[in-house]
Amino acid sequence: TGLAVGMGAEQVLLVLLATCTVTPAKDPLLNVCMDAKHHKAKPGPEGMLYDQCAPWKDNACCTANTSSEAHKDQSNLYNFNWNHCGVMPPKCKRHFIQDTCLYECSPNLGPWIDQVDSSWRQERILHVPLCKEDCEEWWEDCKDYVTCKENWHKGWNWATGTNRCPWGSMCRPFSHVFPRPKDLCEKIWSNSYKYTTEHRGSGRCIQMWFDPAQGNPNVVVAKYYAWKKRSSPAWMENATPETNEAVRALPWPVLVLLPLALVVVPEGAWGLWIP
Repeated sequence: TGLAVGMGAEQVLLVLLATCTVTPAKDPLLNVCMDAKHHKAKPGPEGMLYDQCAPWKDNACCTANTSSEAHKDQSNLYNFNWNHCGVMPPKCKRHFIQDTCLYECSPNLGPWIDQVDSSWRQERILHVPLCKEDCEEWWEDCKDYVTCKENWHKGWNWATGTNRCPWGSMCRPFSHVFPRPKDLCEKIWSNSYKYTTEHRGSGRCIQMWFDPAQGNPNVVVAKYYAWKKRSSPAWMENATPETNEAVRALPWPVLVLLPLALVVVPEGAWGLWIP
Protein backbone atom coordinates (compact mmCIF):
# COMPACT_ATOMS: atom_id res chain seq x y z
CA THR A 1 0.00 0.00 0.00
CA GLY A 2 2.87 2.37 0.81
CA LEU A 3 4.24 1.77 -2.68
CA ALA A 4 0.89 2.52 -4.26
CA VAL A 5 0.55 5.76 -2.33
CA GLY A 6 3.88 6.90 -3.72
CA MET A 7 2.85 6.27 -7.29
CA GLY A 8 1.87 9.10 -9.61
CA ALA A 9 -1.49 9.22 -11.32
CA GLU A 10 -0.15 7.65 -14.52
CA GLN A 11 1.28 4.60 -12.72
CA VAL A 12 -1.97 4.05 -10.85
CA LEU A 13 -3.91 4.12 -14.09
CA LEU A 14 -1.48 1.67 -15.69
CA VAL A 15 -1.87 -0.72 -12.77
CA LEU A 16 -5.64 -0.46 -12.93
CA LEU A 17 -5.71 -1.14 -16.65
CA ALA A 18 -3.18 -3.96 -16.45
CA THR A 19 -5.03 -5.77 -13.70
CA CYS A 20 -8.47 -5.42 -15.29
CA THR A 21 -8.44 -8.81 -16.99
CA VAL A 22 -12.20 -9.35 -17.15
CA THR A 23 -14.56 -7.92 -19.74
CA PRO A 24 -17.18 -5.84 -17.93
CA ALA A 25 -20.85 -6.25 -18.71
CA LYS A 26 -22.29 -3.92 -21.33
CA ASP A 27 -22.89 -0.52 -19.80
CA PRO A 28 -26.64 0.21 -19.99
CA LEU A 29 -25.91 3.94 -20.21
CA LEU A 30 -23.58 3.82 -23.21
CA ASN A 31 -24.24 3.28 -26.92
CA VAL A 32 -27.99 2.85 -26.50
CA CYS A 33 -31.19 4.04 -28.17
CA MET A 34 -34.14 5.27 -26.14
CA ASP A 35 -37.49 3.52 -26.32
CA ALA A 36 -39.37 6.14 -28.33
CA LYS A 37 -41.54 6.49 -31.42
CA HIS A 38 -39.00 6.35 -34.26
CA HIS A 39 -35.84 5.00 -32.62
CA LYS A 40 -34.17 1.75 -33.61
CA ALA A 41 -33.85 -0.93 -30.94
CA LYS A 42 -30.05 -0.74 -31.10
CA PRO A 43 -27.62 1.76 -32.63
CA GLY A 44 -25.70 0.76 -35.72
CA PRO A 45 -24.32 2.06 -39.02
CA GLU A 46 -26.64 3.56 -41.61
CA GLY A 47 -25.46 3.69 -45.20
CA MET A 48 -26.94 7.11 -45.79
CA LEU A 49 -28.47 9.65 -43.42
CA TYR A 50 -29.91 12.82 -44.89
CA ASP A 51 -28.14 16.19 -44.78
CA GLN A 52 -27.82 17.48 -41.19
CA CYS A 53 -28.29 14.01 -39.68
CA ALA A 54 -25.31 12.67 -41.66
CA PRO A 55 -22.76 13.07 -38.80
CA TRP A 56 -24.39 10.07 -37.07
CA LYS A 57 -24.35 7.70 -40.07
CA ASP A 58 -21.55 5.48 -38.68
CA ASN A 59 -23.53 4.69 -35.53
CA ALA A 60 -27.12 5.88 -35.39
CA CYS A 61 -30.39 5.30 -33.59
CA CYS A 62 -32.35 6.67 -36.56
CA THR A 63 -33.11 5.29 -40.00
CA ALA A 64 -32.52 7.06 -43.31
CA ASN A 65 -36.25 7.75 -43.61
CA THR A 66 -36.38 9.35 -40.15
CA SER A 67 -33.41 11.55 -41.04
CA SER A 68 -35.16 12.72 -44.21
CA GLU A 69 -38.44 13.48 -42.42
CA ALA A 70 -36.55 15.54 -39.82
CA HIS A 71 -35.83 18.16 -42.49
CA LYS A 72 -39.42 18.77 -43.63
CA ASP A 73 -41.54 21.76 -42.60
CA GLN A 74 -44.53 19.48 -42.07
CA SER A 75 -42.84 16.28 -40.95
CA ASN A 76 -44.60 12.94 -40.68
CA LEU A 77 -42.54 12.23 -37.57
CA TYR A 78 -44.86 14.16 -35.24
CA ASN A 79 -47.03 16.28 -37.59
CA PHE A 80 -45.27 19.29 -36.08
CA ASN A 81 -45.24 22.55 -38.04
CA TRP A 82 -42.31 24.90 -37.44
CA ASN A 83 -44.19 27.71 -39.22
CA HIS A 84 -46.96 28.19 -36.65
CA CYS A 85 -46.32 31.95 -36.44
CA GLY A 86 -45.21 32.62 -39.99
CA VAL A 87 -42.31 31.16 -41.94
CA MET A 88 -39.34 30.23 -39.75
CA PRO A 89 -36.11 31.67 -41.22
CA PRO A 90 -33.68 29.05 -42.56
CA LYS A 91 -30.89 30.14 -40.19
CA CYS A 92 -33.21 29.41 -37.26
CA LYS A 93 -34.77 26.26 -38.68
CA ARG A 94 -31.40 24.57 -39.11
CA HIS A 95 -30.99 24.49 -35.32
CA PHE A 96 -34.34 22.78 -34.86
CA ILE A 97 -33.42 20.26 -37.55
CA GLN A 98 -30.10 19.62 -35.81
CA ASP A 99 -31.89 19.27 -32.49
CA THR A 100 -34.20 16.68 -34.07
CA CYS A 101 -31.25 14.80 -35.58
CA LEU A 102 -29.50 14.66 -32.20
CA TYR A 103 -32.65 13.40 -30.48
CA GLU A 104 -33.51 10.79 -33.12
CA CYS A 105 -30.03 9.63 -34.13
CA SER A 106 -27.61 9.95 -31.21
CA PRO A 107 -26.57 6.78 -29.32
CA ASN A 108 -24.81 8.95 -26.71
CA LEU A 109 -27.75 10.19 -24.63
CA GLY A 110 -27.99 7.19 -22.28
CA PRO A 111 -26.99 8.99 -19.06
CA TRP A 112 -29.99 11.31 -19.48
CA ILE A 113 -32.69 8.87 -20.58
CA ASP A 114 -35.70 9.12 -18.30
CA GLN A 115 -38.77 6.86 -18.07
CA VAL A 116 -42.11 8.35 -19.15
CA ASP A 117 -45.63 7.00 -19.47
CA SER A 118 -46.71 8.35 -22.82
CA SER A 119 -48.83 7.08 -25.69
CA TRP A 120 -45.96 7.59 -28.14
CA ARG A 121 -42.81 6.86 -26.16
CA GLN A 122 -41.64 5.10 -23.02
CA GLU A 123 -38.45 7.11 -22.59
CA ARG A 124 -37.27 10.67 -23.09
CA ILE A 125 -34.13 12.71 -22.39
CA LEU A 126 -33.91 15.02 -19.39
CA HIS A 127 -31.29 17.68 -18.50
CA VAL A 128 -28.82 16.85 -21.27
CA PRO A 129 -25.92 19.31 -20.68
CA LEU A 130 -25.78 21.28 -23.92
CA CYS A 131 -22.57 23.08 -24.86
CA LYS A 132 -22.61 26.85 -24.38
CA GLU A 133 -21.94 27.60 -28.05
CA ASP A 134 -24.69 25.29 -29.31
CA CYS A 135 -27.29 26.91 -27.08
CA GLU A 136 -26.23 30.50 -27.65
CA GLU A 137 -25.96 30.15 -31.45
CA TRP A 138 -29.43 28.58 -31.48
CA TRP A 139 -30.85 31.57 -29.61
CA GLU A 140 -28.93 34.14 -31.66
CA ASP A 141 -30.16 32.71 -34.98
CA CYS A 142 -33.77 32.45 -33.77
CA LYS A 143 -34.18 35.58 -31.63
CA ASP A 144 -36.04 37.49 -34.37
CA TYR A 145 -38.46 34.67 -35.20
CA VAL A 146 -41.87 34.70 -33.52
CA THR A 147 -43.72 32.05 -31.53
CA CYS A 148 -46.79 31.86 -29.34
CA LYS A 149 -45.55 29.32 -26.80
CA GLU A 150 -42.70 28.81 -24.37
CA ASN A 151 -43.06 25.02 -24.08
CA TRP A 152 -43.43 23.33 -27.47
CA HIS A 153 -44.04 19.90 -25.98
CA LYS A 154 -47.62 20.54 -24.93
CA GLY A 155 -50.60 22.89 -24.98
CA TRP A 156 -51.04 23.23 -28.76
CA ASN A 157 -54.35 23.26 -30.62
CA TRP A 158 -54.31 19.97 -32.57
CA ALA A 159 -57.85 20.26 -33.96
CA THR A 160 -56.59 20.30 -37.56
CA GLY A 161 -54.14 17.44 -37.04
CA THR A 162 -51.11 19.67 -36.75
CA ASN A 163 -49.98 22.11 -34.07
CA ARG A 164 -51.58 25.55 -34.10
CA CYS A 165 -51.31 28.31 -31.53
CA PRO A 166 -53.81 27.90 -28.69
CA TRP A 167 -56.83 30.19 -28.76
CA GLY A 168 -56.07 33.62 -27.33
CA SER A 169 -52.29 33.29 -27.56
CA MET A 170 -50.19 35.91 -29.36
CA CYS A 171 -47.17 35.48 -31.59
CA ARG A 172 -44.22 37.30 -30.01
CA PRO A 173 -40.50 37.52 -30.85
CA PHE A 174 -38.34 34.68 -29.56
CA SER A 175 -36.31 37.24 -27.61
CA HIS A 176 -39.46 38.10 -25.61
CA VAL A 177 -40.62 34.53 -25.06
CA PHE A 178 -37.05 33.37 -24.34
CA PRO A 179 -35.12 36.38 -22.94
CA ARG A 180 -31.88 34.39 -22.59
CA PRO A 181 -30.30 31.41 -24.39
CA LYS A 182 -30.79 29.41 -21.18
CA ASP A 183 -34.57 30.01 -21.39
CA LEU A 184 -34.74 28.69 -24.93
CA CYS A 185 -32.66 25.56 -24.41
CA GLU A 186 -34.24 24.52 -21.12
CA LYS A 187 -37.89 25.50 -21.55
CA ILE A 188 -38.76 24.76 -25.17
CA TRP A 189 -38.69 20.95 -24.76
CA SER A 190 -39.65 20.56 -21.08
CA ASN A 191 -36.07 20.54 -19.72
CA SER A 192 -34.76 18.02 -22.22
CA TYR A 193 -31.64 20.19 -22.30
CA LYS A 194 -29.69 21.94 -19.58
CA TYR A 195 -27.78 25.13 -20.37
CA THR A 196 -24.11 24.91 -19.38
CA THR A 197 -21.06 27.16 -19.49
CA GLU A 198 -18.99 24.22 -20.75
CA HIS A 199 -17.46 24.63 -24.19
CA ARG A 200 -17.35 22.38 -27.24
CA GLY A 201 -14.45 19.98 -27.00
CA SER A 202 -14.37 20.09 -23.19
CA GLY A 203 -15.66 16.54 -22.81
CA ARG A 204 -18.28 17.86 -20.39
CA CYS A 205 -21.15 18.88 -22.68
CA ILE A 206 -23.14 17.42 -25.54
CA GLN A 207 -22.68 18.99 -28.96
CA MET A 208 -25.57 19.23 -31.41
CA TRP A 209 -23.09 20.34 -34.06
CA PHE A 210 -19.85 18.50 -34.81
CA ASP A 211 -17.61 17.50 -37.70
CA PRO A 212 -17.80 13.70 -38.11
CA ALA A 213 -14.36 13.74 -39.75
CA GLN A 214 -13.00 14.58 -36.31
CA GLY A 215 -14.98 11.79 -34.63
CA ASN A 216 -18.08 12.05 -32.46
CA PRO A 217 -17.16 14.19 -29.40
CA ASN A 218 -20.28 13.06 -27.53
CA VAL A 219 -18.91 9.54 -26.99
CA VAL A 220 -16.44 10.67 -24.33
CA VAL A 221 -19.05 13.01 -22.79
CA ALA A 222 -21.47 10.11 -22.34
CA LYS A 223 -18.69 8.03 -20.75
CA TYR A 224 -17.87 10.78 -18.27
CA TYR A 225 -21.47 11.31 -17.17
CA ALA A 226 -22.16 7.57 -17.11
CA TRP A 227 -19.23 7.20 -14.70
CA LYS A 228 -20.57 10.05 -12.54
CA LYS A 229 -24.03 8.50 -12.50
CA ARG A 230 -22.70 5.03 -11.65
CA SER A 231 -20.74 6.58 -8.78
CA SER A 232 -23.82 8.12 -7.19
CA PRO A 233 -25.45 6.38 -4.20
CA ALA A 234 -28.87 6.48 -5.90
CA TRP A 235 -27.51 4.56 -8.91
CA MET A 236 -25.92 1.87 -6.73
CA GLU A 237 -29.17 1.39 -4.79
CA ASN A 238 -31.15 0.90 -7.99
CA ALA A 239 -28.51 -1.06 -9.91
CA THR A 240 -29.64 -4.28 -11.52
CA PRO A 241 -28.24 -7.61 -10.25
CA GLU A 242 -26.26 -7.86 -13.52
CA THR A 243 -24.60 -4.51 -12.87
CA ASN A 244 -23.71 -5.44 -9.30
CA GLU A 245 -22.33 -8.76 -10.50
CA ALA A 246 -20.14 -6.98 -13.04
CA VAL A 247 -18.73 -4.75 -10.29
CA ARG A 248 -18.06 -7.74 -8.03
CA ALA A 249 -16.31 -9.51 -10.91
CA LEU A 250 -13.57 -6.88 -11.05
CA PRO A 251 -10.16 -8.18 -9.87
CA TRP A 252 -9.36 -7.28 -6.27
CA PRO A 253 -6.41 -4.99 -7.18
CA VAL A 254 -8.79 -2.80 -9.18
CA LEU A 255 -11.21 -2.55 -6.27
CA VAL A 256 -8.36 -1.74 -3.89
CA LEU A 257 -6.68 0.86 -6.08
CA LEU A 258 -9.77 2.55 -7.51
CA PRO A 259 -10.33 4.80 -4.45
CA LEU A 260 -6.68 5.84 -4.67
CA ALA A 261 -7.09 6.67 -8.35
CA LEU A 262 -10.08 8.84 -7.52
CA VAL A 263 -7.84 10.87 -5.21
CA VAL A 264 -4.73 11.24 -7.34
CA VAL A 265 -6.15 11.51 -10.85
CA PRO A 266 -7.20 15.04 -11.82
CA GLU A 267 -10.88 15.36 -12.70
CA GLY A 268 -10.07 16.38 -16.26
CA ALA A 269 -8.30 13.09 -16.91
CA TRP A 270 -11.31 10.84 -16.33
CA GLY A 271 -13.07 11.56 -19.60
CA LEU A 272 -9.98 10.37 -21.47
CA TRP A 273 -9.68 6.82 -20.21
CA ILE A 274 -12.90 5.51 -18.73
CA PRO A 275 -13.66 2.26 -20.61
